[in-house]
Amino acid sequence: MSTAEIKNKERALNEFVLVLRKIMVEPGICETALEITRKYIDDKHANVKIADELSATTSIKIPAEHSEADTLFLEMLKDLVRDEKALY
Repeated sequence: MSTAEIKNKERALNEFVLVLRKIMVEPGICETALEITRKYIDDKHANVKIADELSATTSIKIPAEHSEADTLFLEMLKDLVRDEKALY
């Protein structure tokens, strides 16, 4: 793995930790994020729609061009909702 790849992974992890800190400080974000994800999970452009609504309604701001950390976060939300649906 090159130095650039390692730095990119470190940056992605740091971004992801910042998002998790926001969620821990503002626990309502978690439920809001899951509600938004439930609404758009089956949409063709789910990541874009989830990111846009999260950015508009919470303190989590996801830019139009998603970073690796943004994509990890959005995929984690979708996995949580899929797991939730599998329980029923």
